[in-house]
Amino acid sequence: MSDFKTIHDSAYSNEDELVQFLRDIVAIPSLSGQEEDVVKRIAKEMELLDYDEVIIDPLGNVMGRIGNGPRVVAFDAHIDTVDVGDLAQWSFDPHQGKLEDGKIYGRGAVDQKAGMAAMVYAGKMIRQLGLGKEFTVWMVGSVMEEDCDGLCWHYILNEKKLQPELVVSTEPTNLTVTRGHRGRMEIRVTTSGVSCHGSAPERGDNAVTKLAPACAAIAELNNHLANDDFLGKGSCTVTMFESQSPSLCAVPDKAELHIDRRLTIGETKESSIAEVEASLKEANVDAKVWLLTYEEPAWTGLIYPMEKYYPTWVMPEDNEYVQAGAETFNNLFNEDANISCWTFSTNGVAINGLYDVPCIGFGPGEERMAHAKDEYVPVDDLIKACAFYTGLIKTLEEVKS
Repeated sequence: MSDFKTIHDSAYSNEDELVQFLRDIVAIPSLSGQEEDVVKRIAKEMELLDYDEVIIDPLGNVMGRIGNGPRVVAFDAHIDTVDVGDLAQWSFDPHQGKLEDGKIYGRGAVDQKAGMAAMVYAGKMIRQLGLGKEFTVWMVGSVMEEDCDGLCWHYILNEKKLQPELVVSTEPTNLTVTRGHRGRMEIRVTTSGVSCHGSAPERGDNAVTKLAPACAAIAELNNHLANDDFLGKGSCTVTMFESQSPSLCAVPDKAELHIDRRLTIGETKESSIAEVEASLKEANVDAKVWLLTYEEPAWTGLIYPMEKYYPTWVMPEDNEYVQAGAETFNNLFNEDANISCWTFSTNGVAINGLYDVPCIGFGPGEERMAHAKDEYVPVDDLIKACAFYTGLIKTLEEVKS
């Protein structure tokens, strides 16, 4: 069986192919619900690398299999991206897949097509180096994460498409081993009024005026939320306020605001809704508080509704999979791994948060570059991630053997 030095060196020997593949998929726009072209490009690469099986499931996730052992491990990368925003703020074409100064630039380079590319070539290496004989390894390019994180794995696990002992998220971690992150939820607050002509507002009941004090109430609530030494503090903030009226010369008869709520340890859907309701009551705001549901079609046309509640999740630091990740890093790079958490949210909200499947993270690039202008990932991170995913299978074999 190959040793860790062989795995390390093999990853670097694949640099040219790996870099070109990442550049190819960065050059393909893939907004949430519009991933078809990049899915097919990834499937083609898996087939060229002689994967045992390549499928596209009804939601549109692309899934490549290496091996046929009794133990199932999956690696996940979402392949949808956010939009590019203001092109004038970019120094280059965000869909060029530019390679310069040891970095690959473009929308999705770090968030998170680099993880996908590294996974695909790890599958090639697992096969070539004779690793994972007792494993079935699935490389999953998942869809719609940017619009509804966890939906893809909610579908996979709820429909029993896979039943893995471990899922490795390849979201960017700056090459640290991550073991959790805060949850989140999307809350709406709605109030109704009575419209009338704007020249005589006393005849109506202005929904905007009624709802406006809620903004200050939510800002104050944010100051009193729970904190966790590892994950950090819960938070809430108003991210949208809009109204409805017959015209701009009429008193609004409906107003809504949207709350982005981040959840730390101990905070739940029920407790968070109750906190908002109590804050509004104290501010004398009479409004409906409700949780959104995501019901948008995948690129395949399938609609798979999911409540927009994404639970907090944390793996204990002494968990065998967390420690296997740390051991793999040490064996490959001859230095101790840093163990951390993400600031943002990932598909782990469904994998571990909803379904309690063990999940760890390790990914190329820095989290701060996600959704940023001039997004990039270092080539060296890409190669090291590929080595890590391959080496983790070796570690898991040895731990359980």
